[in-house]
Amino acid sequence: MELSQGIKKLIEQHKLWKQEAEPKQGDTTIAVDEVAARVASFYEKIRGVVDWREEHLLRKTAIERILKRRVFTRNQGEDFAEPFLQELIRGGHFPNNTIPARKIPEIQQIIAKYLFLLEHAPQDASSRILARLHDWLLGIAAAEIEETLISSRRERALIDFMTESVEQDIVMKNGTALSAEDKHIQVYVAVQRALFKLDDATISYHLFEKLYPFWQNQDQETLGAIAEKIRVLQEKIRGILAHPLAEKLYQLAERYDTPYLLVGDIIMENPDNFFELAQDPIKLEAAMKEAYIVRLGKLRGKMHRAALYGTISVFLSKMLIAFAAEVPFDKYVTHEFNARAIGISVVVPPLLMLLLVTSISTSSEENFQKVMLEVMRVTYATDKRNIHELASPKKKGVIMNAVIYAMYLASFILSFGFLYLILKSFQFSALSSIVFLLFISLITFGGTRIRQRGAELLIGEQKQGFLYSIFDFFTLPLIEVGRWLSRQVARYNILVVLLNFLIEIPFQIFVEFIEHWRSFLKEKKEEVH
Repeated sequence: MELSQGIKKLIEQHKLWKQEAEPKQGDTTIAVDEVAARVASFYEKIRGVVDWREEHLLRKTAIERILKRRVFTRNQGEDFAEPFLQELIRGGHFPNNTIPARKIPEIQQIIAKYLFLLEHAPQDASSRILARLHDWLLGIAAAEIEETLISSRRERALIDFMTESVEQDIVMKNGTALSAEDKHIQVYVAVQRALFKLDDATISYHLFEKLYPFWQNQDQETLGAIAEKIRVLQEKIRGILAHPLAEKLYQLAERYDTPYLLVGDIIMENPDNFFELAQDPIKLEAAMKEAYIVRLGKLRGKMHRAALYGTISVFLSKMLIAFAAEVPFDKYVTHEFNARAIGISVVVPPLLMLLLVTSISTSSEENFQKVMLEVMRVTYATDKRNIHELASPKKKGVIMNAVIYAMYLASFILSFGFLYLILKSFQFSALSSIVFLLFISLITFGGTRIRQRGAELLIGEQKQGFLYSIFDFFTLPLIEVGRWLSRQVARYNILVVLLNFLIEIPFQIFVEFIEHWRSFLKEKKEEVH
């Protein structure tokens, strides 16, 4: 049976990825002291509970955080790539003795490139706009650094394979205007979000590469020209990410990404063997079943860890707010302290998070059979297509819009009003009620996002009954408020700011001191002979 051209390209890219992953003989690697590494790694684990992130973003988030701190504290003209990489290794984000020392000048070149853009960008804007540009560029820098240290060839190949396949299956209807180039870019973005849950900073880096094919090796003259129009580029990329069809395309890609993930898993194990395996559909199905079970196990493990870390994070945050604000306010301002209400406000939010995350349905046998049909379609050369019609959201009349928004407003009033009455019956104070409602909104949003991650192996559109629609009517206001709050918390998280500057800077100085001290002792011991 003839393999599709996309599969053949994917196999070739996996072979190249395997070759790149082989350590080169004679390479010296960056090493850090094991004791200092254990101390730093312990701190990173504690931080992971306070500043919880999804697993696939942990390393990239750490790179971005450490990069921003080192840029903020650096001396003018200072090269800090080596201590920056050492800190990443000590924190457990990369194994010790695995990053080649030749990567140090590469990373320094990347850092210098983005600092050049920041320094030469037009400054005729408000401090808020410039701060956003600063965060945006360093987020993209973190993505480039991660992909320089860990090859993304395999992931990129799978993204290109799925993009090409899905792009062919999409038909625009009802006169929806979308050029071939825009369609390709939007599918490309949607596939990255669906396949690997890449964040906007990483996708922005990939879009930079589309706009500037030799982005890794730009000369200063070209960088100067880019710096002059960097804010225009920023808005252009934001526009791409926020396109009116972006969400529809993401939902479509999310519903059909499982076959591509499984094909990628099997090819990754042994690229040379896939052609032989594909000649026997029974063997291919058995291999797919095994890959599916492995991925399902990993997914369930992620969900359990999300339940654990999410619940602990919510519990600690709620405890902190309760004892720092609610208890003093109720005791000394309103004189209405209620221990039972405080207890409920501390216990219920983490229990809700636990319930939302542990009640996820991840798969079924029927789902696997649907996956196999799609695997066969994308693996073999065939004219069979899975057509998906796509159209821009229909414009509604003034009256219809008014009715819909009135119902939406009613759902807000009913949802929050009902919860407020329950809290009132338990004698919650005004402050405790507000804090509780905000926490419940954050948890409903966070739990819903994790539930969506739990359904990542389900293929096709999932049917939802009438009762689910009623449930949506009452929970959507909580989710929307939670989404808005999560953005504000990410932007103005005081606890994270305190960790970054009041604790992390002196802590890293202490860790580096441990490393230098142990190195000094080792040298002195070697002198004794």
